Amino acid sequence: MVEKIEYKSPNKKVEGQKKYLIQSFGCQMNERDAESLSGILEDLGYIPTDAQEEADIIILNTCCVRETAESKVYGLLGRLRKLKVAKPDLILGVCGCMPQQEDVAKKIRHNFPFVDLIFGTHNVHELPRMIHQVQENHEAVLEVWATEKGIVENVPVRRKDKLKAWVTIMYGCNNFCTYCIVPYVRGRERSRKPEDIIKEIQDLVQEGYKEVTLLGQNVNSYGKDMDVNYRFADLLLDLDKIEGLERIRFMTSHPRDFDQRLIDVIASAKKVCEHFHLPAQAGSNRILKLMNRGYTREQYLDLIQRIKSAVPNASITADLMVGFPGETEEDFADTLDLVKRVRYDSAFTFVYNIRTGTPAAKMEQVAEEVKSERIQRLIELQNKISCENNRQEEGKVFEVLVEGETQNNPDLLAGRTRTNKLVVFQGPIELTGKLVQVKITKGRLNLLEGELVLNGTND
Repeated sequence: MVEKIEYKSPNKKVEGQKKYLIQSFGCQMNERDAESLSGILEDLGYIPTDAQEEADIIILNTCCVRETAESKVYGLLGRLRKLKVAKPDLILGVCGCMPQQEDVAKKIRHNFPFVDLIFGTHNVHELPRMIHQVQENHEAVLEVWATEKGIVENVPVRRKDKLKAWVTIMYGCNNFCTYCIVPYVRGRERSRKPEDIIKEIQDLVQEGYKEVTLLGQNVNSYGKDMDVNYRFADLLLDLDKIEGLERIRFMTSHPRDFDQRLIDVIASAKKVCEHFHLPAQAGSNRILKLMNRGYTREQYLDLIQRIKSAVPNASITADLMVGFPGETEEDFADTLDLVKRVRYDSAFTFVYNIRTGTPAAKMEQVAEEVKSERIQRLIELQNKISCENNRQEEGKVFEVLVEGETQNNPDLLAGRTRTNKLVVFQGPIELTGKLVQVKITKGRLNLLEGELVLNGTND
């Protein structure tokens, strides 16, 4: 069992009306970390701002899963140099997955000496002490823990959304897919105690939250590191009993660990949504083996079939990679065939790029022009299927959790079905936060258009 550490609020707060800005890159785990960073800073007395020139502290919460995210961080640091010169007392920090990589923190320190604070993924809760150290000693702090030292509970959180909340149930990853840097920067799998998760969600419901998304690099592994026989399916059953909670989502699942009991629990639970995000990554058994994914295409397709049998109206989405080292045209054809067989409602498609320190970085690489051509073919196929699937929803009535006005048209409301499909429709803003019934009138590529069903609102 991983040690549990209670966060202690610092006694010393900032003087005056100091402002902070956090810019986050990458996945939902990073976005959740940004909420903790915000909570800690506000606990210190900072208030948020969206303007860089107004900020007294700016923290870049970084991602290293793809090269493009790293490039954006380096570019932004270069642009912030002028602001740092103009405001010498500005505290500029870089945290997250990038500094956690070997030598990257030192590279940032060398190339951007004006950065005051560099820390990794394991010591976010130490932020108050590190800020104090920068202010007192007037020198930069570089502090990246090589390994985690426990799970810190009760860290202050400032959530962006007042209706839906992310709740981390576990940290780290033990899978070591050959293309992935995550196990090296997030550490080994550590599960939070179920009572801490349940208490956090109960408190969220008391605050008015209707939906939670359970987060982990592989939620299906939840509980395997604990000294009690309690797994992800057990957690879902307990959360399903929380009065006032309307919806439960989770991500991300590893297909290898998605067992039949978990399928049966989801099928029987009232609050667990019928949306399954199952990263396939590839449809070729040869490539899956090179990726160290731990399953075959046949096993993946069998899992999909068992899910659809137990949950007939389920929405299936996935991550799909193109251009993994050594991928041939035949291998890519297997991926296209997998997409045709599963008929995903949507998929996050991306091109493989080298991550230094991973086994795949040393493998024979696919030419960039080949990757570009293949990704376009994959996107074209998936878009066609997504449109067809959404058109099949026309005429059906769905329960929609109303999230508020759409960004581009204040006359329209937006919300999501239990299957995580975006729906837009006309209705009063007072419906925000409520569950309503919407009849779908038009299925489009990325959303459904509908009309409100009268007397179809659940308070």
